Amino acid sequence: MYAIIRTGGKQYKVSPGDSIRVEKLDQELGSEFDIEEVLFVGGEKAHLGQPTVSGASVRVVVTDQNKDKKILVLKKKRRKGYRKQQGHRQLYTELFVAEIKGPDGSAKADKKAKVIDRSQKKEKKAEEKTAKKKVAKKKTAAKKKSTAKKKTKQKTTTKKKAAKKKTTKKKA
Repeated sequence: MYAIIRTGGKQYKVSPGDSIRVEKLDQELGSEFDIEEVLFVGGEKAHLGQPTVSGASVRVVVTDQNKDKKILVLKKKRRKGYRKQQGHRQLYTELFVAEIKGPDGSAKADKKAKVIDRSQKKEKKAEEKTAKKKVAKKKTAAKKKSTAKKKTKQKTTTKKKAAKKKTTKKKA
């Protein structure tokens, strides 16, 4: 069973167990609420709304509220010396779809919502960074050792070539 919902001026296709990012909603972290703007419910029997399906709803849980990655907005007018750079981070709310209720009373549910607090996310990111740094240090140490070995090999070969050239000159 799946549904098409409308929120924040956009439409999303959702099914139980999905996690979606929508425009910022005024809800608390971990709160559970219903979205009533259901445009279509599909499954064994399809229900099409005009514009919404009456009696249908989608129960969601707020799992995260944060800012998205920064995007840069550049403006320029040629030959006028006008350049402007601006950054923007869009606010979003991450929702976990727990249950879809059809207009005829049919429902499909998935209750495995993972509410992640921002402090937990920061801790995970910090752990990942330290792990990456350790791996990077090991790689640089290994590269230094291998380059040192190559340099010593190159020096010995150049000495042998120089010695061979001297011997050939003496014979002639």
